[in-house]
Amino acid sequence: MGAVKTKRMPRAVREQQMLDAAVRIFGQRGYMAASMDEIAELAGVSKPLVYLYLNSKEDLFTACIRREAAALTAAVRAGARPGLPVDRQLWEGLRAFFAHTAEHPDGWSVLHLQARTHGEPFAAEVAAMRAEIVAFVTRLVAVAAREAHHDPDLPDHEVAGLAEALVGAAESLAAWANTTSGVTARQAAATLMNFAWTGLGNLMGGQLWTPPAESA
Repeated sequence: MGAVKTKRMPRAVREQQMLDAAVRIFGQRGYMAASMDEIAELAGVSKPLVYLYLNSKEDLFTACIRREAAALTAAVRAGARPGLPVDRQLWEGLRAFFAHTAEHPDGWSVLHLQARTHGEPFAAEVAAMRAEIVAFVTRLVAVAAREAHHDPDLPDHEVAGLAEALVGAAESLAAWANTTSGVTARQAAATLMNFAWTGLGNLMGGQLWTPPAESA
């Protein structure tokens, strides 16, 4: 009966089961320590079937990265709904980011830890996701600057740098929140929002901090 069920299950559904199992194993054990035998057993399929569907361990890991990256990006975009004030868009986007990474710790481990530490092409997959999120945040910062001043004196490289810093802080804070008991997604988002938005407000209001003059 089990063999019949396996044959009749749609390929897309079976493949998602394999990816679910792979994300869990890769996220908890790491790419190098994970075995295709473990993944197949957790997915409830044979190892040859995993290879038939996903070709190799490397291809399976790449598929996991792409799926988790797409899900995280979609969650952030869905949270930061167009039409909201810019501060609300940023807040909702951050809250969605922290909620998603908290709800999918194995997926976040795959993206934040495993993919980045095992070279190309895995790191490139994560870099593409990160670039998309940075570009999204850059647009939000640019819009906020325009709203603060009709002709904002905020160079493009400054806007891009702020977005990079904000995304980097979110990544680090998510890693901390996921390993710190009692920290909710809302609390993590509020921490970063208070840190970032106050600074952005001062910057856009012309209240710039400048480094001291270097001594001769």
